[in-house]
Amino acid sequence: MNNRMILTPLFLDQLRPGLKELAEADWRINEPDLPVGDVQQRMIAVHQPLSELVKTAVLSGERPLSIAGDCCTTIGVLAGLQKAGMAPTLIWFDAHGDFNTWATSPSGFLGGMPLAMLVGRGEQTMGEGVGLAPLSESWVILTDARDLDPQEAQTVEASAVMHLPDVTDLLEMPLPAGPLYIHFDVDVIDVADAPAMSYPAPGGPSVANLAEVFDRLAASGQVAAVSVSAWNPELDGDGRSRKVSMELLSRLVS
Repeated sequence: MNNRMILTPLFLDQLRPGLKELAEADWRINEPDLPVGDVQQRMIAVHQPLSELVKTAVLSGERPLSIAGDCCTTIGVLAGLQKAGMAPTLIWFDAHGDFNTWATSPSGFLGGMPLAMLVGRGEQTMGEGVGLAPLSESWVILTDARDLDPQEAQTVEASAVMHLPDVTDLLEMPLPAGPLYIHFDVDVIDVADAPAMSYPAPGGPSVANLAEVFDRLAASGQVAAVSVSAWNPELDGDGRSRKVSMELLSRLVS
C-alpha cells in the first residue's frame, strides 16, 4: 500500500515552523488560514481540511500518515477515516492518557483531552465541527500512559478502554480484527532516547521495545492509518528525537 504523507505544521492553533522542514515534494501540507477568535474554532479550521485529506487518501487506495504538533489532530484523522467508510480500532501510544475533560483536568489544557473527545466524553465542539461520530471505548487500546492525572487515572480505569501500561503486551495479545488506526505520540519513547519533548515524562519504553512492537503491528497487514504527534523541533538541537521518531514510524508502515 502506498503511504500518503500529510503534514500539519501546527501545535494546536499555533504554527510550529520547525515541522515544515520535514516536508518532501510529494507530501500534502495542511496549513489553512485560521479565523480570528476562539481556539477551538481555529482548530476546527485545521481539522476539517485534514479530515478531507485523509478521506481522499483512503478513497484513492493510499494509507494516510498524518504528522502534526499535537494529539488533537486525531479528531480530524478519525473523522476522515469515517468519511471514507472505515471503522478502525484505535491503538494510542502516549506517555499521557489524553483522557481528561474540563471536569478532571488540573490545567484545562486542550491537548490533554483528545482521546476523551474521540470517545464522546466531555467537550465535543471540535468533534462535532468536523462531523466525527464518537468511537466506542471498547475499540480503543491505550498503551503506556505512564503519566496520568489523578482523576484521569480513575476515569481510564472505570472506562471500557483497554489500558496496557506495558507496550510489549502488544507482542503477545491477539490483535482486534479489521483495520487499525495507530496514534503515535513520540513522547511515549524513553526520554533518554528522545528528549526533545514539550511535556516529558520520566521513563518510557526503549526504542528497541517500540521497534519490536511496531514490527509486529506492521506484519499484521492491518495498519490502515497512522498519526504522529511530533517532538518539539525547537528543543531538538542535535536532531536525535526527529531521527528516532521517524525511524520508528518507518518500521510501522514498512
